[in-house]
Amino acid sequence: MTFQEVLEARKSVRRYIARPVEEEKVCAMLEAAALAPSWKNSQTARSYVVRGEMLQKVREALPPFNQRNSENAPVLIVSTFIKGRAGFLPTGEPNNELGDGWGAYDCGLHDMALLLKASELGLSTLVMGIRDAAMLRGILNIPAEEEVTSVIAVGYAEEDTPARPARMEAAARSKWFE
Repeated sequence: MTFQEVLEARKSVRRYIARPVEEEKVCAMLEAAALAPSWKNSQTARSYVVRGEMLQKVREALPPFNQRNSENAPVLIVSTFIKGRAGFLPTGEPNNELGDGWGAYDCGLHDMALLLKASELGLSTLVMGIRDAAMLRGILNIPAEEEVTSVIAVGYAEEDTPARPARMEAAARSKWFE
């Protein structure tokens, strides 16, 4: 599969079949995410992989619609980043006005690499940003210095999932200057 094919195949899926995801595939996704760039190579993104009996506990930290959207997904990955490092000077002062926005940005790059690898491996994903961060923190013992960003459902899509929605043309979202 070419990179372009991976980009075009990736879509958010809200219906999964009850089929386990191979551990090797999850590990490959995590390895791909580890290759993502980050502010001054700070590598602050973290992943909490949830399978088995813990799935239901973590799913309870999602609103009912996301519980339904991730039903049957055998893996949930909770993404976080370490606060106060990406975009900050060694003194703890922000390097620019974004502050921890850089940590969130880096975590997004991390997650995108994970999503693209999943697509390449024939897996489907759904990134869920509406979640109870405090509940996830308690269930997974996420340290206070980490910011919870998302929960990613991972699994095999049902055959009849909707087509990927059309995308706005790049030209309509880009401005060029010379």
